[in-house]
Amino acid sequence: MNRFDGIREPDRRILVVTGHYGSGKTEFCVSLAMRLARRGFGPYERLALIDLDIANPYFRSRERRELLEGAGVGVYGNAYDHEITAELPALGAKIRTPLEDANCRVIVDVGGNDSGAVVLNQFGKYLGPEDALFLIVVNANRPETRDLDGALAHMEAIEAKTGRRIDGIINNCHLLRETDAACVARGHELCLRLCEATGRFLWCDTYPEGIVPAEAVEGQYEHLLPLGLYMRPDWIDK
Repeated sequence: MNRFDGIREPDRRILVVTGHYGSGKTEFCVSLAMRLARRGFGPYERLALIDLDIANPYFRSRERRELLEGAGVGVYGNAYDHEITAELPALGAKIRTPLEDANCRVIVDVGGNDSGAVVLNQFGKYLGPEDALFLIVVNANRPETRDLDGALAHMEAIEAKTGRRIDGIINNCHLLRETDAACVARGHELCLRLCEATGRFLWCDTYPEGIVPAEAVEGQYEHLLPLGLYMRPDWIDK
């Protein structure tokens, strides 16, 4: 794989992103979509984000529909298509449209944990290893994934429920606005150990843009994605 603005260039059309509750996978998905939208869609004509999180009513990527669609990213998920019904676990039939469109790059934001990932099973025909890259977001500051045993158990549980092997690992070690460069480094070390234990590869490291200075982390990691704070309302920090 080649570099794509500091991160790995996706080598498959569909990127499926899983992760533990609170790992930051939705922030990752939205930030990745916004960055790809700014830099271009690669060999594809369109870019879409599918919100498959029907397990957790908080911090869903479709909450940023206006932002994403304004950047040229199609957003798919809730059958009702209205924020007032965003918490209802109902997926619309249109969700298959980008999956069936060979000219559309797709990011799939999957519900947290193995229980949330079960929904992937109904889309199995679109997610073969030749078409879809399965990624897992690991946050070393989450209690359930703070060490190798926990992270490995979490990954294995998702694979068991979906019947699909996870390809790559994303380091998203953060402490919200308390994140620093040492936090990123700590997560990087855990993810490298997870890669070594499982034979997977580290897809990228992340850091919160505007909180961790770019100069504190750039040049230290092969593939690095700055994350926005798109999913964190301002009132939380007041």
